[in-house]
Formats: sequence, structure tokens, C-alpha cells
Amino acid sequence: MTDMAELPPEPSSWLSDRELRQVRSELPILYINVVPVRTHATGQIAEVGLLLRADEGVMSRALVAGRVLFHETIRDALIRNLEKDLGLAALPRIPLSPTPFAIAEYFPTQGFGTFHDARQHAVALSYVVAIDGECEPSQNALDIVWLSPEEAATDDVAAEMAGGQHVLLRHALAHCGVLPA
Repeated sequence: MTDMAELPPEPSSWLSDRELRQVRSELPILYINVVPVRTHATGQIAEVGLLLRADEGVMSRALVAGRVLFHETIRDALIRNLEKDLGLAALPRIPLSPTPFAIAEYFPTQGFGTFHDARQHAVALSYVVAIDGECEPSQNALDIVWLSPEEAATDDVAAEMAGGQHVLLRHALAHCGVLPA
């Protein structure tokens, strides 16, 4: 019988709001971004799902996003955040090898980089994930709209997205061969 490595103790809870603000002011935080899609039987993207969110009274379209928690695998973070935003019946197909198509770096200073998050410096591993089930937005997500890839890439949709996420959306569509790179 082999000795199993001792795991670190599980934290009793996530950071308090005060502690999270302090950490965000000093360290980059790891996130995931997900572009949810529905596909044809051939694997081609048929529709792109964009969330409707209300942050501080401002309505915007958004990708699925969330933190990677302490001692959580990327796969588990993808599943947890997809379930949090799209509901338990979304049935995401997490890639066998969860390698991101891009890494988005969000800065708290507007104009410092392509992506902006006034709360923090965050680094987001970005994925395209096929969704097979029914979506029932929850938590901060008020609704989800499914658009054709061409509709999702329009300037009108870009104008509804905050923090530069429209750039990431277009990059995802190009990565999947739906838009020119």
C-alpha cells in the first residue's frame, strides 16, 4: 500500500467581501470565460448563447464567467460556473482536454488593455463549450439569448457587451472557423 499525499485542509469558506476586495487590489485573480454554443450534428456552431446581466443598474450581454476556486480543477470550475449561470439542465460538453482557445487579461484601468474589469486585475482562461440541454439562467444572469454566429459578431451585439468581451467572442468564432481570423 502506497502513502497518499496529504491534501491541504479545505478552507472553511470563501473570502469575505472585505477580504476579496483586499485580494483583488493586490493580486490577479484566475477566472474562466465560456462562450456557450449549440452545434449541428457535424459539430459546426449553429447558435451562440449570450447572457443578459444587470450590474449596478446597467444591462449588458455577457459570456459565462467566474472565478476558479481554491483547490478546484479547471474542469470543475467550468462545470460549476456553467451550472451557476445556465442551470443544472444545461448539459455542457466539457472538452476532453480543457485547453483554452485564448487567455484574456482584464485590467482595472480603462484603456490599459483590450479587456477591462473595474474591480480587479483578472486572468481568464477562455473556452468554447457546446451546450446540449435546456438553459435556465440563474444567479446574476437574467436571461440567455441564442444568436446565429453572424448575428453574435455584429457591431450591435458588440455595443451591448462590456469590458471588451465582444473581442473575445469574435476571437472564439474565428477560432472555431465561423468567422475569418
